Amino acid sequence: MWPSWQRERLRIAETLRQHSRTVRPLPGIAAEEALDTLTWQFIASLRREAYYREVQKKDISARRADPNDPAFDAERAVAYHIRQGHVDEAAWLIFLMTYFARPVETGWLRLKDVYGKLGEGVWDWATVKANPLAFGEWLAENWRHVRGKFGNHRKYETLRDNSHRSTGKVVESYIAWVGEHDHVRKFAEVIREAGNDPHTIFDALFHNLTVLSFGRLAKFDYLSLIGRYGVAPIDAGSAYLDGATGPLSGARLLFDGRPDGPSSIRALQTMLDALDRDLQVTMTVMEDALCNWQKSPSRFVHFKG
Repeated sequence: MWPSWQRERLRIAETLRQHSRTVRPLPGIAAEEALDTLTWQFIASLRREAYYREVQKKDISARRADPNDPAFDAERAVAYHIRQGHVDEAAWLIFLMTYFARPVETGWLRLKDVYGKLGEGVWDWATVKANPLAFGEWLAENWRHVRGKFGNHRKYETLRDNSHRSTGKVVESYIAWVGEHDHVRKFAEVIREAGNDPHTIFDALFHNLTVLSFGRLAKFDYLSLIGRYGVAPIDAGSAYLDGATGPLSGARLLFDGRPDGPSSIRALQTMLDALDRDLQVTMTVMEDALCNWQKSPSRFVHFKG
């Protein structure tokens, strides 16, 4: 599996062994099958990061950014808009990607149907920002025709307007968060206050991001994508375990030997920082790998959704 990543996998495995011997025991990977599974989850996460980098290197057709074209692809659409200088549209698509998420069964179909007005236009950023009520009214009339489903982490969301966290209300909340100007100015305001360190800026935005239905995971995913595409110069310096479920269980399983272990969130983050100084995989990869590993600690499962 993934032969081009074998050298990196072996490096990660040996670094984990060395860290467990010389820095801090890692009881969660005392069994060889657990160690092997975790290393594969690190590789799966690193491959995802590499995919986003590769997408941005290649020429991208405008068809990829048209939700009413069969060639539409959300990840490439963001890269296309960045390349064209359409930063607002790129950030808007990143928000939609985070909000709808991508279930394995239907992919970006739900995002495509909503963003593409069910084949009758495009709910682009300029249109929605100018008249968010029209967007909500359109959803109220058409939600039954929208195909696909929300991703697993967004399963409590709803397109219907009879909920306090319906899609229309969430979009209104996001527009209010961005403010009267645009995404570039929004991010610039936070950067001016936070300074130049990518970790500090990420943290400032994480705590500033007050969008309806966006909890810890949605905020982390949205800002990670903003950083991956270079919309803002940010990178996660923390796993943001407070309020987490899967990553917190994974960290406790690794350092305590069980997912309900006693280590505090502060202690776990300190231990993760020390581990990443050795692994050099970034905290975004660490968070993702630990979350997926704890779901199946002894047998690798490639989680794609």
